[in-house]
Amino acid sequence: MSKPVVPKKDELLFLPLGGTGEIGMNLNLYGHNGKWLMVDLGISFADGGKFPGIDVIMPDPEFIEKQRDNLVGLVLTHAHEDHIGAVPHLWADLRCPIFCTPFTKSMVYSKLVEAGLEDQAEITVIPVAGKFSAGPFDIELVSMTHSIPEPASLLIRTSCGTVFHSGDWKFDPEPLVGPHYDKKRLQSLADEDILAMVSDSTNVMNSSESGSEASVRNGLVDVISKCTGRVAVTCFASNVARVESVMKAAEICGRRVVLLGRSMHRIYSAARDNGYLQNVAPLLSEEEFSYIPPREVVVLCTGSQGEPRSALSRLSTDGFKNVYLEEEDTIIFSSRIIPGNETSIYKLQNNLSELGVRIITDKDEHVHVSGHPGKEEVKKLYEWVQPQISIPVHGEARHLRAHAKLAGECGVKTQFVAKNGDLIRLAPGKPTRVSEVPCGLLAIESRRLVPLKSPIIVARQKMMYNGSAVVTLVIDEAFKLAVTPQLTIQGVIDLEDEFENFEDVVDAVRDGVRLLKKADMKRDEVVREVAIRAVRRHCNKRYGKKPVTDVHIIRLNDFFE
Repeated sequence: MSKPVVPKKDELLFLPLGGTGEIGMNLNLYGHNGKWLMVDLGISFADGGKFPGIDVIMPDPEFIEKQRDNLVGLVLTHAHEDHIGAVPHLWADLRCPIFCTPFTKSMVYSKLVEAGLEDQAEITVIPVAGKFSAGPFDIELVSMTHSIPEPASLLIRTSCGTVFHSGDWKFDPEPLVGPHYDKKRLQSLADEDILAMVSDSTNVMNSSESGSEASVRNGLVDVISKCTGRVAVTCFASNVARVESVMKAAEICGRRVVLLGRSMHRIYSAARDNGYLQNVAPLLSEEEFSYIPPREVVVLCTGSQGEPRSALSRLSTDGFKNVYLEEEDTIIFSSRIIPGNETSIYKLQNNLSELGVRIITDKDEHVHVSGHPGKEEVKKLYEWVQPQISIPVHGEARHLRAHAKLAGECGVKTQFVAKNGDLIRLAPGKPTRVSEVPCGLLAIESRRLVPLKSPIIVARQKMMYNGSAVVTLVIDEAFKLAVTPQLTIQGVIDLEDEFENFEDVVDAVRDGVRLLKKADMKRDEVVREVAIRAVRRHCNKRYGKKPVTDVHIIRLNDFFE
C-alpha cells in the first residue's frame, strides 16, 4: 500500500498513473496546496492472447482512493474510451465531482446509467472555452480539434504556476463537426508564462500533418461511388465527424445507412442530443436492410480494431439475422491500426476475405486521417505556448523520447520523460522526480474488477500455456491407495492418439504416492505435493509442459468413523 502524499502549499506536483509509456488508459493527477485534481480516467483493450478472458483493462487508482477526501474533481478532456471509459467502474471508489463539456457529459452519463450511478455522480457541464474552479485549481478549457466533438485542452492555474494540459488534439482546418480549435487563444499563451506543457505524443514521429476530416469525406465519396454491391464502413464510433462523413457520402452515392453496434447507436444518440448529425438522411433499420438492393445500402459498424464481440466481427461470421455481407461486397476500414491490435485485425480481415468481401484500408485509398498531431503541428503548438517545461504523455517510450527531443529543438529549456507512477515536482525549482508511486492495472473479470496480477488471471495464463490436470486419490483406512489414481488432463495429451502416455502419467503418480511412509500418507499436504510433482515432472520431461495441477484426496476412514 502506497503512503498518502499531501501536496504542500508552495508546490505543484504531477503524477501520471496511466497513459504515459503507453497509448490508452489515461489517468493524470495534479497536486497543489493539500489537494489533487484528476484529469481523465480511461480504459484500454487487453491483449486477449496474453490475458485470456480479459477484454478491458484500466489504471489502478489506489493512490488517490486512499485520500479521496483531497480529490477536488475529475476533469474529462473529451469522450474517447481511453479518457472516460473507466469512470463507471472506478467513480464509486472516488466520489468526486466530474467536469466536462456537454457532449462528453452525454457519453459519461449513459455509462453511469448502466452502472446505476446516475443519481450519485455530480456532473458539472462546462461550455467549450469555459472556466471553473476546483479547490486551489482554476481551470480554463481551450477549444481544440480531434476525432470527436468538443475536445479541450486545459489551462490549470495555481499559485505555483500554470500548466497547459493538451489532451488529445490536432489542428484540423475543416473539422466538419464541432467547434474549430481556438487559434487566437493558443497564440496568446506565449504572453502568460506557462510553466509546463503536458502533451499528446501519439503521432510525434510522423513528419506530415494529420490532415483534415473534409478530405476523408471526399475520399469516401470517391470509393463508395465505385462500389456495385453492399458497402460496409467500420470506424471508431466516437468519431462523430467520420460518422457524418460516411452518412453524407452514402447519401451522395444514392445509398442509405444502417448502424450496427451498441456503441455506434450510443454515439449517434449523444451526437443528436447535442445538436450534431442533424442534417443527415434517416437511418435504415436492420429489418429493411434485407430487402433493399445491395447497391443502395451502407453498413456503418464498430469493430475496426478486430474486437471479438464487435458488430463487424459478428458480421464476418454471419452473426446478424437481417444484415450480412456476400461475395463482391466491400468493407472499408476507415481507421488506423492501434499498435497491439494487428493480430486481431488481420484475423478479422481474413474472415471477411473468405466471404469474398473486398477490403479497403487507408493504405489503399484516402479513407482515414489521424486525430493526433504530426510533428509539424506539435512544433506549432510549442511556438504558441512556449512552456518552460515539456512533459510528453500519451505515447509509448519511443514516442515520449521523440517528443522530448522535438521540444528541445523548439526551445523548451527542460524536457522530462516520465513513466506511470513518477511523482514529479514541477515547482518550485527545477522539475524533479520526488518519488515513485506504486501503480498497477485492473481488469474487468466477468462482473468484477481484479488486479491484472490477480491469482485468477495468473492461473488462467498458466493453464493457457501449460494445460491443466486434476488428480483424484482415494486412500483407505490403512493409509494406502484404495484404487488407481484418477486423472483428468487438458491441453497436454491427446487421449485418442497418446493413451499410453496418459497411463504413464497415472503410473508416475501412483508410484510416487506408494513410496510415501504411513506417517506422510496421513498428511494431505504431503500427498498432494507428491502427486503434483509427479504430474508436472513427467509432463515436462515428455512434452515440455508443466500443467496447472490440482489434487483431490478422498479418505475412506472419513466415511466409516
